[in-house]
Amino acid sequence: MAYHHGDLAAALLTAGLELTRSGGPEALTIREVTRRVGVTPNAAYRHFPDRQALLDAVSAAIQADMAGRMATGRPPAGPRETLRAVGLGYIAFALAEPGWFAVAFFGAGDVTPDTVVDSPAYSALAEALDMMVHIGDLAPSGRAAATWSCWSTVHGFAELALRGPLRHVDGAEVWRLAEQAVDTVIAGLPAVV
Repeated sequence: MAYHHGDLAAALLTAGLELTRSGGPEALTIREVTRRVGVTPNAAYRHFPDRQALLDAVSAAIQADMAGRMATGRPPAGPRETLRAVGLGYIAFALAEPGWFAVAFFGAGDVTPDTVVDSPAYSALAEALDMMVHIGDLAPSGRAAATWSCWSTVHGFAELALRGPLRHVDGAEVWRLAEQAVDTVIAGLPAVV
């Protein structure tokens, strides 16, 4: 892809997305992105002051795409079903896009709980849990712990399936186990008594 006119920042972002899709965060370099776009590295620095700034922009675009895919899989049902769809959507994205998954959660530098709260994937989870609290299906006192329990379950499962012992298991069996993991964590959320 050669850059001739238009929005250089968008062209650099697109090239960054292409590189990281298969290669993860390590594949992203200013030199390779600018080579693909057909400009000098100095041109990129007018839009992204350094590699980390470009990687942050790529990560944000990936997270937005991930949240969109998670929303697509949600059935028009109650909050528990929505929470299940969000969790399985997270795992499905990780399995389908391992390079992007690595960028989304490990490419953005020092991620803190505060920066995670701003991510679209977190927002999808938070909305489902908030709705469960609102309708009385989740105890308000358990809301904060539910966030990290749910997220660590789906994230941990995705990592086990991508880089751990589950990477050697048949895809259909991995998906069955993913559904079981998500269902188990949802069943364990504290109900209002």
